[in-house]
Amino acid sequence: MTIVGLISDTHGLWRPEIATIFAGVDLILHAGDVGGAAVLQALRAIAPVDAVYGNVDDPHDPSLAAERATTIEEVTIHVSHGNELGSPTCQSVLARYDAQVVVFGHTHKPMVRAIGGRVVINPGAAGPRRFNLQPSVALLTIDRGGVDAEIVYLSRALSSRT
Repeated sequence: MTIVGLISDTHGLWRPEIATIFAGVDLILHAGDVGGAAVLQALRAIAPVDAVYGNVDDPHDPSLAAERATTIEEVTIHVSHGNELGSPTCQSVLARYDAQVVVFGHTHKPMVRAIGGRVVINPGAAGPRRFNLQPSVALLTIDRGGVDAEIVYLSRALSSRT
């Protein structure tokens, strides 16, 4: 069994409770709008991190890629920010990317959808609260080829900008 922490749209804000939620994950995938190296450094203290850049990040940052593709336990995963599709939707990311699990951010709206044997996940935004949406992350569990994902909402309590 492999557990992956999914996070997006931190916009430079580190919420200490993320370390608790992601404790014990095997990998963290950041779907862009990281907002600075300090966020990645805090995440790397928890687990290995693969991150993509979003529309607020420097596309020349060598720690960020336009997109990431990985395979875990024979499950293919694609990560991109989503802004490359304008206003990304479940249907548009599934049409564009050929993976069993597609992860994107950009909209700040958390969701998990299973469509046609594939799973689309937006972990929401873990950064500053915007659009009247509660900050969130997601946990992806892969076990013997099966996939399960859940959104974890963050409290409105303490957070620190890095």
